[in-house]
Amino acid sequence: MAALVGSAGVAWGLPALAEDAGEPTQAQPVLPKEPLTIVSASGQHVFSVELAKTPRQQQVGEMFRTQVPQDGGMLFPWGTLQQSDMWMENTLVPLDIVFIGPDQRVQSIVENAVPQSLAHISSHGPALATLELAGGVTAKLGIVVGDKVESASLAPQAAKGTLTQQASQP
Repeated sequence: MAALVGSAGVAWGLPALAEDAGEPTQAQPVLPKEPLTIVSASGQHVFSVELAKTPRQQQVGEMFRTQVPQDGGMLFPWGTLQQSDMWMENTLVPLDIVFIGPDQRVQSIVENAVPQSLAHISSHGPALATLELAGGVTAKLGIVVGDKVESASLAPQAAKGTLTQQASQP
């Protein structure tokens, strides 16, 4: 899965072992899930997404996983509006990366991000969250910029409406 690139403090969310603070070397366990719906002109598309909430969960993301279910994915709820920069290091499958704006609508989509690429994939502005889906799913389902994203994890964030910028680092 794409990893978060940023200057956020790192308070790892996995068991507090010394090796958890280093570079990820294996897939993380399946994270807690919640339903997420994307409402588009082509219909309502329901996914069961893992929630990457802690800095460590966000860093590891979907790294080292060999598949992402067509009706699954991972949601990165940022907590506040911020620049979202992702990459595909150690990610073995293509992903569609969906940036969700402060209005809970799709603000941009990067389709079929290249596995293991170190190229930065940017929201190009403040995002409420980032959603990763299996590569090709957005095109297959007709999900486009402007579609509404509904998830319990997004509602409280949208109400906050604060902005923090996160500086990228290679």
